[in-house]
Amino acid sequence: MILPVAKLGALAVKTFGKPIANRLKKEAALHPMFRQLIISFAQTNHRFTTRVQRRIYGHATDVAIRPLNEEKAVQAAADLIGELFLFSVAGAALIFEVQRSSRSEARKEELRRREIDAMKQRDEDLLMEVELLKHQLEEVEQLIKGRTGWNPQFQATDQRPDHQG
Repeated sequence: MILPVAKLGALAVKTFGKPIANRLKKEAALHPMFRQLIISFAQTNHRFTTRVQRRIYGHATDVAIRPLNEEKAVQAAADLIGELFLFSVAGAALIFEVQRSSRSEARKEELRRREIDAMKQRDEDLLMEVELLKHQLEEVEQLIKGRTGWNPQFQATDQRPDHQG
């Protein structure tokens, strides 16, 4: 049940992310200051990823890295921002789910703790009742012993006629 819902949610987030990326591209074309900001962002990202790739493949990292042209930089920045948006939404959903699950587990744990406390209380009550019954039995034995000289230690055998012992 969870997997289809998660897939549907991921598809919805991707679907909503594409118009946001397209909107960013349009805004970059209309606002020169925003355009410069995302171009700078894209060029920094391009330099970083190129250096990382060169290190991974064992190539020299001290070479000059050609910057992206403006259109490619805007496209890369819009794609990156769109992906960041998607990851942030997915991360927020994950955090929400973890918190919800944690609250659910805390409620279950509290319920278990209360049940254990109730069992302990019942156990203590039964122990007190057993002690009270022992005390009452001792009193009854003392009364009988005082009146008839009865000794309960010699009455331990079963006197029933149907006993197979």
